[in-house]
Amino acid sequence: MPEISRFFGIVIAMFYNDHAPPHFHVRYSEQKAIIAIETLALLEGTLSPRVLGLVTEWAAAHKTELMQDWKRAREQAPLEKIAPLE
Repeated sequence: MPEISRFFGIVIAMFYNDHAPPHFHVRYSEQKAIIAIETLALLEGTLSPRVLGLVTEWAAAHKTELMQDWKRAREQAPLEKIAPLE
């Protein structure tokens, strides 16, 4: 699962040729989740409110890049790194 961003110990990644809807995976310590790109809804897993807030803030600022990486992943193309939350 290629890592596309990392900030404050939070790892953001995508699988190649993953199932719909477009989404990304989040890992933080023992927490794991899947977040929808379009709606930023938590599709699976659990994150603390603080981590979920940071992730949704980051994702809202990078929706276009996330969708571009989703399309690349579906085509088995290399993914682009996305700037972290600062």
